[in-house]
Amino acid sequence: MPPIFHKRAVHKGDAPRPRIRTLDDLRPLVQDGRYRVGPHAQRHAACEGFAEKDMVAAALYGQELVRYLEDERLLALGYICPSPEVKIPLHVVLEYARPRWVDVVTAYIPVRAHSPVSRTRLAELLRYDQVPTRRQAIRGVRWGGA
Repeated sequence: MPPIFHKRAVHKGDAPRPRIRTLDDLRPLVQDGRYRVGPHAQRHAACEGFAEKDMVAAALYGQELVRYLEDERLLALGYICPSPEVKIPLHVVLEYARPRWVDVVTAYIPVRAHSPVSRTRLAELLRYDQVPTRRQAIRGVRWGGA
């Protein structure tokens, strides 16, 4: 017997609940080409030497590390295989806020492949390409944690 789902009554002023999806739910969308690679992911790909096909392969064949439920995003771990002997880890952050669509928010080569990234660190990564403000430059703030 299939499970029964009850619709929750939505009251005025209630915030919409975020959808929960897994990497397995997003794979058919990526296979059908219903994805967009964001500018931040493109910049990291150009700087770190990987391509869109590597990000897509990580989404299709990788494993899910973390779900960011509040942001409707997840972190996937895949590998770039330049030769049969070499596997380079690749983290890809996928956003599923839009229905029937996947956005590749960012992708990068991690220092520690199997450790999850906190929401704070992810926000810092997404600000990585911004120029620091004058106050931050004076204090010596460096984006990217390097």
